[in-house]
Amino acid sequence: MQMSESEQKKSAVRFVRVEPGYEGQRIDNFLLNVLKGVPKSYVYRIIRRGEVRVNKGRKPPGYRVQADDFVRIPPLRLVDREDVKPDGRLLRRLERAILYRDDRFLIMNKESGLAVHGGSGVEYGAIEALRALFPEERELELVHRLDRDTSGCLIISRQRSALRVLHQLLRNNRIDKRYLALVDGSWSEDRIKVEQPLLKNTLKSGERVVKIDPLGKPAITRFQVRQRFNDCMLVEAKLVTGRTHQIRVHAAHLGTPILGDEKYGNDDSNRRLRRLGLKRLFLHAESLRFRWPETSTDFMIKAPLDKELQALLERMSFNGSTVAV
Repeated sequence: MQMSESEQKKSAVRFVRVEPGYEGQRIDNFLLNVLKGVPKSYVYRIIRRGEVRVNKGRKPPGYRVQADDFVRIPPLRLVDREDVKPDGRLLRRLERAILYRDDRFLIMNKESGLAVHGGSGVEYGAIEALRALFPEERELELVHRLDRDTSGCLIISRQRSALRVLHQLLRNNRIDKRYLALVDGSWSEDRIKVEQPLLKNTLKSGERVVKIDPLGKPAITRFQVRQRFNDCMLVEAKLVTGRTHQIRVHAAHLGTPILGDEKYGNDDSNRRLRRLGLKRLFLHAESLRFRWPETSTDFMIKAPLDKELQALLERMSFNGSTVAV
Protein backbone atom coordinates (compact mmCIF):
# COMPACT_ATOMS: atom_id res chain seq x y z
CA MET A 1 0.00 0.00 0.00
CA GLN A 2 2.77 2.44 0.92
CA MET A 3 4.56 4.45 -1.74
CA SER A 4 8.32 4.73 -1.54
CA GLU A 5 10.06 8.09 -1.14
CA SER A 6 11.40 7.85 -4.69
CA GLU A 7 7.92 7.18 -6.03
CA GLN A 8 6.52 10.21 -4.18
CA LYS A 9 9.12 12.47 -5.82
CA LYS A 10 8.17 11.45 -9.35
CA SER A 11 5.74 13.78 -11.09
CA ALA A 12 3.36 11.08 -12.33
CA VAL A 13 -0.08 9.75 -11.57
CA ARG A 14 -0.04 6.70 -9.30
CA PHE A 15 -2.62 3.96 -8.81
CA VAL A 16 -2.70 2.17 -5.47
CA ARG A 17 -4.75 -0.94 -4.78
CA VAL A 18 -6.38 -1.20 -1.35
CA GLU A 19 -5.01 -4.40 0.12
CA PRO A 20 -7.06 -6.66 2.44
CA GLY A 21 -6.79 -5.37 5.99
CA TYR A 22 -7.02 -1.70 5.00
CA GLU A 23 -10.68 -1.69 3.97
CA GLY A 24 -13.09 0.37 6.05
CA GLN A 25 -10.79 3.39 6.41
CA ARG A 26 -11.97 6.79 5.28
CA ILE A 27 -10.30 7.80 2.03
CA ASP A 28 -8.65 10.81 3.72
CA ASN A 29 -7.13 8.61 6.43
CA PHE A 30 -6.09 6.05 3.82
CA LEU A 31 -4.22 8.72 1.86
CA LEU A 32 -2.56 10.11 4.98
CA ASN A 33 -1.21 6.62 5.65
CA VAL A 34 -0.09 6.11 2.06
CA LEU A 35 1.50 9.56 1.65
CA LYS A 36 3.66 9.58 4.76
CA GLY A 37 4.57 13.11 5.82
CA VAL A 38 2.26 14.87 3.35
CA PRO A 39 0.33 17.74 5.01
CA LYS A 40 -3.29 16.98 5.79
CA SER A 41 -4.35 20.19 4.03
CA TYR A 42 -2.78 18.90 0.80
CA VAL A 43 -4.67 15.59 1.06
CA TYR A 44 -8.02 17.33 1.56
CA ARG A 45 -7.29 19.72 -1.30
CA ILE A 46 -6.65 16.97 -3.86
CA ILE A 47 -9.79 15.12 -2.68
CA ARG A 48 -11.90 18.28 -2.89
CA ARG A 49 -10.64 19.08 -6.39
CA GLY A 50 -11.47 15.59 -7.62
CA GLU A 51 -7.83 14.77 -8.34
CA VAL A 52 -8.17 11.63 -6.21
CA ARG A 53 -10.36 8.99 -7.85
CA VAL A 54 -11.54 5.63 -6.56
CA ASN A 55 -12.35 3.15 -9.32
CA LYS A 56 -12.41 6.14 -11.72
CA GLY A 57 -14.98 8.06 -9.66
CA ARG A 58 -14.80 11.06 -7.32
CA LYS A 59 -15.35 10.38 -3.63
CA PRO A 60 -15.94 12.61 -0.58
CA PRO A 61 -13.44 12.60 2.32
CA GLY A 62 -15.78 10.34 4.30
CA TYR A 63 -15.84 7.54 1.72
CA ARG A 64 -14.64 4.24 3.22
CA VAL A 65 -12.31 2.31 0.95
CA GLN A 66 -12.99 -1.33 0.10
CA ALA A 67 -10.55 -4.16 -0.53
CA ASP A 68 -9.31 -4.12 -4.14
CA ASP A 69 -10.41 -0.51 -4.74
CA PHE A 70 -8.04 1.28 -7.11
CA VAL A 71 -7.14 4.74 -5.86
CA ARG A 72 -5.78 7.30 -8.30
CA ILE A 73 -3.26 9.65 -6.68
CA PRO A 74 -2.23 12.75 -8.64
CA PRO A 75 1.40 13.87 -9.06
CA LEU A 76 2.74 15.24 -5.81
CA ARG A 77 3.82 18.86 -6.07
CA LEU A 78 5.94 18.98 -2.95
CA VAL A 79 9.39 20.40 -2.30
CA ASP A 80 11.88 17.72 -1.32
CA ARG A 81 13.20 17.97 2.21
CA GLU A 82 15.21 15.83 4.53
CA ASP A 83 13.19 13.58 6.80
CA VAL A 84 12.84 15.06 10.27
CA LYS A 85 13.17 12.44 12.99
CA PRO A 86 12.01 12.70 16.60
CA ASP A 87 14.76 13.30 19.13
CA GLY A 88 15.82 10.65 21.60
CA ARG A 89 14.14 12.31 24.58
CA LEU A 90 10.71 12.08 22.94
CA LEU A 91 11.31 8.45 21.98
CA ARG A 92 12.20 7.60 25.57
CA ARG A 93 9.06 9.36 26.83
CA LEU A 94 6.94 7.45 24.32
CA GLU A 95 8.44 4.13 25.38
CA ARG A 96 7.61 4.89 29.01
CA ALA A 97 4.10 5.98 27.98
CA ILE A 98 3.14 2.57 26.55
CA LEU A 99 0.45 1.17 28.83
CA TYR A 100 -0.18 -2.13 27.06
CA ARG A 101 1.28 -4.10 24.17
CA ASP A 102 0.49 -7.45 22.60
CA ASP A 103 0.83 -8.91 19.10
CA ARG A 104 -2.35 -7.14 17.91
CA PHE A 105 -2.10 -3.56 19.19
CA LEU A 106 -0.51 -1.25 21.70
CA ILE A 107 -2.04 1.49 23.80
CA MET A 108 -0.10 4.53 24.89
CA ASN A 109 -0.81 7.43 27.21
CA LYS A 110 -0.29 10.24 24.70
CA GLU A 111 1.08 13.43 26.19
CA SER A 112 -0.62 16.79 25.68
CA GLY A 113 0.96 18.86 22.92
CA LEU A 114 1.93 15.86 20.77
CA ALA A 115 -0.03 15.51 17.52
CA VAL A 116 -1.06 11.97 16.60
CA HIS A 117 0.53 12.36 13.15
CA GLY A 118 2.61 14.83 11.17
CA GLY A 119 1.30 17.32 8.62
CA SER A 120 -0.25 20.80 8.59
CA GLY A 121 2.88 22.39 10.01
CA VAL A 122 3.68 19.48 12.34
CA GLU A 123 6.90 17.71 11.35
CA TYR A 124 6.08 14.45 13.12
CA GLY A 125 3.53 13.02 15.52
CA ALA A 126 3.00 10.02 17.77
CA ILE A 127 2.70 7.51 14.94
CA GLU A 128 5.90 8.68 13.21
CA ALA A 129 7.73 8.64 16.56
CA LEU A 130 6.52 5.11 17.32
CA ARG A 131 7.69 3.93 13.90
CA ALA A 132 11.10 5.43 14.69
CA LEU A 133 11.06 3.75 18.11
CA PHE A 134 10.15 0.36 16.61
CA PRO A 135 11.69 0.35 13.10
CA GLU A 136 11.13 -3.40 12.78
CA GLU A 137 7.36 -2.86 13.01
CA ARG A 138 6.09 -2.56 9.44
CA GLU A 139 2.35 -2.28 10.07
CA LEU A 140 1.94 0.28 12.86
CA GLU A 141 -1.18 2.37 12.14
CA LEU A 142 -3.34 4.82 14.07
CA VAL A 143 -6.69 3.26 14.97
CA HIS A 144 -8.28 6.57 15.98
CA ARG A 145 -7.22 10.13 16.82
CA LEU A 146 -6.92 12.49 19.73
CA ASP A 147 -6.66 16.26 19.52
CA ARG A 148 -3.11 17.51 19.88
CA ASP A 149 -3.83 19.12 23.26
CA THR A 150 -5.73 16.10 24.63
CA SER A 151 -3.78 13.49 26.58
CA GLY A 152 -4.61 9.86 27.28
CA CYS A 153 -5.39 6.50 25.71
CA LEU A 154 -4.42 6.14 22.05
CA ILE A 155 -4.68 2.80 20.22
CA ILE A 156 -2.08 1.79 17.61
CA SER A 157 -2.60 -1.42 15.62
CA ARG A 158 0.36 -3.71 14.96
CA GLN A 159 -1.29 -5.92 12.32
CA ARG A 160 -3.57 -5.22 9.38
CA SER A 161 -6.05 -7.78 10.69
CA ALA A 162 -6.14 -6.00 14.07
CA LEU A 163 -6.68 -2.64 12.38
CA ARG A 164 -9.68 -4.07 10.56
CA VAL A 165 -11.18 -5.49 13.78
CA LEU A 166 -10.68 -2.28 15.75
CA HIS A 167 -12.17 -0.12 12.99
CA GLN A 168 -15.20 -2.42 12.92
CA LEU A 169 -15.59 -2.05 16.70
CA LEU A 170 -15.40 1.74 16.34
CA ARG A 171 -17.97 1.83 13.53
CA ASN A 172 -20.35 -0.30 15.60
CA ASN A 173 -19.84 1.90 18.67
CA ARG A 174 -18.40 -1.05 20.59
CA ILE A 175 -15.44 0.79 22.11
CA ASP A 176 -16.39 2.56 25.34
CA LYS A 177 -14.27 5.74 25.58
CA ARG A 178 -14.32 7.84 28.75
CA TYR A 179 -12.67 11.23 29.19
CA LEU A 180 -11.93 13.42 32.20
CA ALA A 181 -12.45 17.16 31.90
CA LEU A 182 -12.33 20.08 34.30
CA VAL A 183 -15.15 22.43 33.33
CA ASP A 184 -15.89 26.00 34.34
CA GLY A 185 -19.02 26.60 36.43
CA SER A 186 -21.59 24.15 37.76
CA TRP A 187 -24.73 22.16 36.86
CA SER A 188 -27.71 21.45 39.08
CA GLU A 189 -27.71 17.79 37.96
CA ASP A 190 -24.95 15.23 38.28
CA ARG A 191 -25.70 13.58 34.92
CA ILE A 192 -26.40 15.38 31.64
CA LYS A 193 -26.85 14.08 28.11
CA VAL A 194 -26.04 16.47 25.26
CA GLU A 195 -27.46 15.62 21.85
CA GLN A 196 -26.53 18.45 19.48
CA PRO A 197 -25.38 18.20 15.82
CA LEU A 198 -21.89 19.47 15.05
CA LEU A 199 -20.74 21.21 11.89
CA LYS A 200 -17.03 21.43 11.14
CA ASN A 201 -15.57 24.44 9.37
CA THR A 202 -12.02 25.06 8.20
CA LEU A 203 -10.93 28.69 8.18
CA LYS A 204 -8.67 30.15 5.49
CA SER A 205 -5.80 29.83 7.96
CA GLY A 206 -6.41 26.07 8.08
CA GLU A 207 -7.74 26.21 11.64
CA ARG A 208 -10.66 23.88 12.37
CA VAL A 209 -13.65 25.34 14.18
CA VAL A 210 -16.71 23.29 15.14
CA LYS A 211 -20.11 24.70 16.02
CA ILE A 212 -23.57 23.41 16.85
CA ASP A 213 -25.65 23.58 13.71
CA PRO A 214 -28.80 21.76 12.50
CA LEU A 215 -26.93 20.99 9.28
CA GLY A 216 -24.15 19.23 11.17
CA LYS A 217 -23.62 15.55 11.96
CA PRO A 218 -25.46 13.97 14.93
CA ALA A 219 -23.38 14.01 18.12
CA ILE A 220 -24.11 12.65 21.59
CA THR A 221 -22.06 13.07 24.78
CA ARG A 222 -22.98 11.83 28.26
CA PHE A 223 -21.50 13.83 31.14
CA GLN A 224 -21.29 12.78 34.79
CA VAL A 225 -19.91 14.86 37.67
CA ARG A 226 -16.99 13.22 39.48
CA GLN A 227 -16.11 16.05 41.86
CA ARG A 228 -17.38 19.56 42.55
CA PHE A 229 -15.12 22.46 43.48
CA ASN A 230 -15.99 26.04 44.41
CA ASP A 231 -16.29 27.32 40.85
CA CYS A 232 -15.67 24.31 38.59
CA MET A 233 -16.28 20.57 38.27
CA LEU A 234 -14.29 17.47 37.38
CA VAL A 235 -16.55 15.53 35.01
CA GLU A 236 -16.47 12.27 33.10
CA ALA A 237 -17.51 12.45 29.45
CA LYS A 238 -18.61 9.35 27.55
CA LEU A 239 -18.56 9.63 23.78
CA VAL A 240 -21.52 8.01 22.08
CA THR A 241 -20.36 9.49 18.77
CA GLY A 242 -16.85 10.63 17.91
CA ARG A 243 -16.96 14.01 16.19
CA THR A 244 -14.13 16.53 15.99
CA HIS A 245 -13.91 18.64 19.19
CA GLN A 246 -17.17 17.03 20.37
CA ILE A 247 -16.61 17.14 24.13
CA ARG A 248 -15.20 20.65 23.98
CA VAL A 249 -18.11 22.08 21.97
CA HIS A 250 -20.80 20.24 23.94
CA ALA A 251 -19.30 21.37 27.25
CA ALA A 252 -19.24 24.97 26.02
CA HIS A 253 -22.86 24.59 24.83
CA LEU A 254 -23.86 23.84 28.43
CA GLY A 255 -22.23 27.09 29.53
CA THR A 256 -19.41 25.18 31.23
CA PRO A 257 -16.46 25.15 28.81
CA ILE A 258 -13.40 23.03 29.52
CA LEU A 259 -10.76 24.95 31.43
CA GLY A 260 -7.59 25.62 29.49
CA ASP A 261 -9.52 25.57 26.20
CA GLU A 262 -8.31 28.58 24.24
CA LYS A 263 -10.68 27.98 21.33
CA TYR A 264 -14.05 27.38 23.00
CA GLY A 265 -13.32 28.42 26.58
CA ASN A 266 -13.60 31.48 28.79
CA ASP A 267 -10.51 33.71 28.80
CA ASP A 268 -11.02 35.05 32.34
CA SER A 269 -11.50 31.57 33.81
CA ASN A 270 -8.51 30.25 31.89
CA ARG A 271 -6.34 33.04 33.28
CA ARG A 272 -7.53 32.28 36.81
CA LEU A 273 -6.65 28.58 36.50
CA ARG A 274 -3.34 29.42 34.85
CA ARG A 275 -2.35 31.16 38.05
CA LEU A 276 -3.09 27.87 39.86
CA GLY A 277 -0.81 25.99 37.47
CA LEU A 278 -3.06 24.87 34.60
CA LYS A 279 -1.04 25.45 31.44
CA ARG A 280 -2.89 23.12 29.05
CA LEU A 281 -6.35 21.92 28.06
CA PHE A 282 -7.76 19.85 30.90
CA LEU A 283 -9.08 17.01 28.75
CA HIS A 284 -7.78 13.48 29.19
CA ALA A 285 -8.82 10.22 27.50
CA GLU A 286 -8.92 8.25 30.73
CA SER A 287 -10.12 4.77 29.74
CA LEU A 288 -11.02 2.34 26.99
CA ARG A 289 -13.17 -0.77 27.22
CA PHE A 290 -14.02 -3.22 24.43
CA ARG A 291 -14.46 -6.92 23.77
CA TRP A 292 -12.34 -8.60 21.14
CA PRO A 293 -14.36 -10.89 18.82
CA GLU A 294 -14.79 -14.46 20.07
CA THR A 295 -13.61 -13.64 23.60
CA SER A 296 -15.70 -13.78 26.77
CA THR A 297 -14.34 -10.83 28.76
CA ASP A 298 -13.85 -7.12 28.16
CA PHE A 299 -10.44 -5.56 27.69
CA MET A 300 -10.20 -2.43 29.85
CA ILE A 301 -7.36 0.00 30.43
CA LYS A 302 -6.86 3.35 32.16
CA ALA A 303 -4.32 6.10 31.55
CA PRO A 304 -3.28 8.04 34.67
CA LEU A 305 -3.45 11.83 34.67
CA ASP A 306 -0.13 13.57 34.20
CA LYS A 307 1.53 15.07 37.26
CA GLU A 308 0.52 18.62 36.36
CA LEU A 309 -3.21 17.87 36.28
CA GLN A 310 -3.08 15.61 39.33
CA ALA A 311 -1.26 18.29 41.32
CA LEU A 312 -3.86 20.88 40.31
CA LEU A 313 -6.72 18.68 41.57
CA GLU A 314 -4.91 18.06 44.84
CA ARG A 315 -4.40 21.79 45.39
CA MET A 316 -8.06 22.47 44.65
CA SER A 317 -9.21 19.64 46.94
CA PHE A 318 -7.06 21.04 49.75
CA ASN A 319 -9.03 24.28 49.43
CA GLY A 320 -12.31 22.43 49.88
CA SER A 321 -14.61 20.51 47.55
CA THR A 322 -17.74 18.37 47.47
CA VAL A 323 -17.60 14.87 46.01
CA ALA A 324 -20.57 14.10 43.77
CA VAL A 325 -22.79 11.16 44.75
